[in-house]
Amino acid sequence: MVSKPSTTRRLLAYALVYKFRIIGSLLILCCAVGAELGGPYITKTIIDKHLSGGGNDIAAVLWLLALYMGLLLIASISNFTQAYMLQSTALQIIKNMRMDLMRHIQRIPLRYFDNTPIGQVVSRIANDTEAVRDLFMSFMATFVVSLVQLSGIFIALFILDARLALFSLLLPPLFAVIMVIHLKYSKIYITIMRARLSDMNAMINESIVVMPIIQAFRREKVTLDEFEVLNEDRYVNQIKQFRIFSLSSRNIVGTIGSLVTAYVIWYFGRNSLQTVISYGVFYAFIDYLGRIFQPIIGIFDQLTNAQRAFVSAEKVFAIMDLEGAEVEETTDVVKPDGIVKFDNVTFAYKAGDNVLKGISFEVRKGETVALVGHTGSGKSSIINLLLGFYEPDQGLITIDGRDISTFSKQALRKHMGIVLQDPYLFAGDIKFNVSLYNKEISLDQVKRALQDVGAATFIEQLPNGYDEQVVERGSTLSSGQRQLISFARALAFDPSILILDEATASIDSETEGLIQQALQVVSEGRTTLVIAHRLSTIRDADQILVLHRGEIVERGNHDALMAMEGRYYKMYQLQKGEKAAPSAH
Repeated sequence: MVSKPSTTRRLLAYALVYKFRIIGSLLILCCAVGAELGGPYITKTIIDKHLSGGGNDIAAVLWLLALYMGLLLIASISNFTQAYMLQSTALQIIKNMRMDLMRHIQRIPLRYFDNTPIGQVVSRIANDTEAVRDLFMSFMATFVVSLVQLSGIFIALFILDARLALFSLLLPPLFAVIMVIHLKYSKIYITIMRARLSDMNAMINESIVVMPIIQAFRREKVTLDEFEVLNEDRYVNQIKQFRIFSLSSRNIVGTIGSLVTAYVIWYFGRNSLQTVISYGVFYAFIDYLGRIFQPIIGIFDQLTNAQRAFVSAEKVFAIMDLEGAEVEETTDVVKPDGIVKFDNVTFAYKAGDNVLKGISFEVRKGETVALVGHTGSGKSSIINLLLGFYEPDQGLITIDGRDISTFSKQALRKHMGIVLQDPYLFAGDIKFNVSLYNKEISLDQVKRALQDVGAATFIEQLPNGYDEQVVERGSTLSSGQRQLISFARALAFDPSILILDEATASIDSETEGLIQQALQVVSEGRTTLVIAHRLSTIRDADQILVLHRGEIVERGNHDALMAMEGRYYKMYQLQKGEKAAPSAH
């Protein structure tokens, strides 16, 4: 097994794409820091040579002040330039990371999404990549600035007083130890905080999707209580992390800084009793010493962001490490005849719990095969395998005699059309929801498909007709209207294999009649697989497969199965009785 590169190396790989921009911005940053550090030394020169030394050269003083102001201007311009370059680069890096993540999500098998809350995936793309941005925008700049500042400050301190500068060199190792302790304990709480945020996003997403159910079953309080547990846990860990941050950052750095400053004042004060000291050196040393603690505090302030970024990056890369299949072009894919064959297929979502057991059947070109059975009998699993969402554990599935595992997923699905029980409409207008921006499907083909399924009548009555915007997954349309549009979508793509997954389960009898009429036209010459809920809709099917606990227990056309008076006969009589009961009453 090939080991994955570390999170740090992977983040560096993203940054190295823009290495010249980053190096350029950091060099400009060094210029800014150097300009800022020149200030105290100029002040020291003015004090010692032109004020306390009895000098009276006003021109020299003005020249030094002008130099001081010039350095401040250079520092200001440099800071703006490097900040703009570094932040725009960071935004570009995160844009690339988001696109890589979205690209990889398209490759991940459907099984992952079956077992992962949608909110968690959204959190990875939105929140976690945003946290990584802080690493490039804030921590990187702060870390480099701090290193440059500390280097420049210690050089200046050695120039002013070598003995005291040596004493000051004890400070960086001391702060490094404090940082290591800070990072060790802080990461524990930050990891929990990010996990709880992800859980909260998942729960919010789920709650919004099923809000009608929550309100209908009066689960508002229970849902709030569950959310409060997550929220409280995040709050508690946030407080613990903040406590560590407060103790180990400004508090301890400020205390050490005050003690060191007091020592320096005592040191210079003691020397003043023995010899005359330079006021300029004294001022400059105190100024530089005070500046030592600013970069240290800056690093501490950004450590939390850096840790959050690394934790988030680990979660992002965990998704990118999931095995996926490449999204391939399908321009050269030959349209198949659509002969579908299942040969002794066995399949389990969980190992040892087979949902399909030795399934064998064949659907010839132009035939319609219906799959019937109670919930959990394996109807949808057959369709999932045919579409390549999952791989069979045993057996073979072929189209025109070719094993479907030898097709790319895109080539396999290119000539398949599917209509689901719960029709999904995308944000956009109606014509887009039929063509899905496929350049091969013209507006005339879109209108023809809608006409064939009987949807043109109600669409042309809408204020904007085919340009009517679909909002909130089509909530402004009835379930039957949404189903007709999704049916037209399948027809517009002119599939060789048409799959109807409970396509008439949630629509009224009038709309069902329209679809039945369209089906007679569209199924001509096509392989059609129907998952049937209403058995009355499949009476004309060439073959009906009756499934029970993952096995085909009966097969034949409607008349043959009724003559057997087996499981299909009982299901049909039960549905017929349910429909007859209200009128009999």
